[in-house]
Amino acid sequence: RRSIRRFRKQPLTFEQFSQMLWACQGIIDYVTGKRVAPSAGATYPLEVFAVVGEKCVEKVEAGVYHYIPSDHAVEKILDGDVRRELAAAALHQEFIAEAPMSIVIAAEYERTTGWYGERGIRYVHFEVGHVGQNIHLQAVALGLGTVMIGAFHDDKVAFVLNLPKKLHPLYIAPVGVPA
Repeated sequence: RRSIRRFRKQPLTFEQFSQMLWACQGIIDYVTGKRVAPSAGATYPLEVFAVVGEKCVEKVEAGVYHYIPSDHAVEKILDGDVRRELAAAALHQEFIAEAPMSIVIAAEYERTTGWYGERGIRYVHFEVGHVGQNIHLQAVALGLGTVMIGAFHDDKVAFVLNLPKKLHPLYIAPVGVPA
């Protein structure tokens, strides 16, 4: 695993797109609802979003998508290519705009702090770390590259993605074929 910040101008396949999202929050046991990343008390505070560029993922239009683990599906929440705006919100890290897609992980802290109080904040951060590692490992397994970005203006990222106020962005992971 290594951090990749340079990407080829090559679209991702639909299968790569799908598998990367599954690696974040995919369900591994439909009876219990358990997912690929552990979650304190199975509170699952994380929400996964994909920012996709124009003609950057086969069969997927440019836009922002919300991943729905129960259906292993996405719902489009914004039309258009917002990669430049996302890069600007992330302190102008231009490689974010150059990656075919970025995965954004956001948290609804109350899902976990409602059970665990203040300590729940720590548990949410553990969980996003587990997801970040899954993203890295899945990318490598698919011949892709990524890097975990935490340097961004939370409010600007939330604005670009039109996130509800209860969701707080924690990670951005640009994904693509390494250059």
